[in-house]
Amino acid sequence: MQPDVQVAIIGAGFAGLGAAIRLSLSGRRSFLVFERGNDVGGTWRENTYPGCACDVPSHLYSFSFAPNPAWSKAYSPQPEIQQYLRHCVDQFNLRSQIRFQTAIVDTRWDEATTRWHLTDQHGNQTTARVVVAATGPFTRPSVPKLPGLDTFAGAVFHSARWNHDYDLRGKRVAVIGTGASAIQIVPALAPLVAQLTVFQRTPPYVMPRNNRTYPAWQQRLYRALPLAQQLHRSLLYWINEAGGLAFMGNALLNKLATGQARRHLEAQVSDPELRRRLWPTYTLGCKRVLVSDDYYPALTRPNVTLVTDPIDTVTPTGIRTTGAAGPAAEQPFDALIFSTGFQVADVPVVQLPNGRTAFSFTGRNGRDLLTEWAQTGPQALYGMTASGFPNLLFLLGPNTGLGHTSVIHMIESQLNYLLSYLHTLEQAGDDAFLDVKPDRQRTHNDALQQQMTGTVWASGCQSWYMDAQGRNTTLWPALTVTYRQRTRRVTLADYVIEQAAPAVSQVV
Repeated sequence: MQPDVQVAIIGAGFAGLGAAIRLSLSGRRSFLVFERGNDVGGTWRENTYPGCACDVPSHLYSFSFAPNPAWSKAYSPQPEIQQYLRHCVDQFNLRSQIRFQTAIVDTRWDEATTRWHLTDQHGNQTTARVVVAATGPFTRPSVPKLPGLDTFAGAVFHSARWNHDYDLRGKRVAVIGTGASAIQIVPALAPLVAQLTVFQRTPPYVMPRNNRTYPAWQQRLYRALPLAQQLHRSLLYWINEAGGLAFMGNALLNKLATGQARRHLEAQVSDPELRRRLWPTYTLGCKRVLVSDDYYPALTRPNVTLVTDPIDTVTPTGIRTTGAAGPAAEQPFDALIFSTGFQVADVPVVQLPNGRTAFSFTGRNGRDLLTEWAQTGPQALYGMTASGFPNLLFLLGPNTGLGHTSVIHMIESQLNYLLSYLHTLEQAGDDAFLDVKPDRQRTHNDALQQQMTGTVWASGCQSWYMDAQGRNTTLWPALTVTYRQRTRRVTLADYVIEQAAPAVSQVV
């Protein structure tokens, strides 16, 4: 049976579009991209909160095969990143092969035909030889189950579901959480609102951002001389890559980085009590290290208050915290904004436009991938292929996130592996499929968890890197050069290559 397409790609964020571009550049045009939203961008379509920007340098947070000489700043704002991805779609003529507002809700393997059957939210079915799941890790907002939250009479929304129709000017606003989005939201809102209260559970380490503007002459230089931009990108890469050693057991580098964070705090916050509450007590890097030049100054404004007492309950008109002497007085608010991150480490679920969640991968012998991952924690060979689910590849799957540099580098490594995987299939025949050997997958994941023990991520703090079993299923515990080398091509010894079973004819 000939499939409708050779490759079905789920998701039109960086990973999905990167896969489509590399397939196109390799001469493979039999693919479709299924996108649940009405535009490309993934994370950068979903997150539109005030101040939203990347915390990785612009020239590193873009495809090496689609450089952008016109980045305006060292760290690009959200609209510019999404526009870059739209430009990539047009540059590589991909728009006709993207199906917008089409969430894939069921993906089922057919052993007899060695094809995947994909069903979308509208009930339409598509068959594909290979499925590339590029749904991304930042798609499911995490909102804590606070007592009384459903009784609050004011506005409530998550940073990734920003309510642009609600005017925050002159309002009493609570920002709950102090992660990567909060340190961008707080400086943006502080000058606009009457009162801003930041609820902090654990303080983050914050490094200087130094977000300089790229002058017009530099943009012209990169446009006329692409090699200059490539050298700039390479310099940024190696600086960030070397910094990763501070997370992977190099105590001296970690101490130096901690000192830099301390000096940054002391230079921007003069109040010793506020400074004390903003200084972390865990090892730098155990939780995500943030970059900002204006977060600390925003906290020193007269209309901004930092609260470190736990939230006891949400009332119809505000929040009541719990202090050392018991429940404190209620603080009134007009709006509650959750900047509490995403569900990353546990089983992925796609959120449909109607609010319903649906996502499934059914592999060989009726095995359900997400059920298995819910029991074992997400795991795959190099974060891309899972035993029992042939011809299925994840991009930015388990243990492929980073704490020190651009995840785009990891995506491009995985795209190299994808092309090698496809070449192997093409050499094996039209009905062939690759299935990871269970022992290879197990050995790989056991080694990853063992390697975690020497890193800052195993130093004792709790973070969103961990799954429900306490395993770090999010991060790659080594440098990206190691991952690039290991995923340059498919190792045949990791797989079983099988063919479709011949049809059995009945003799009457």
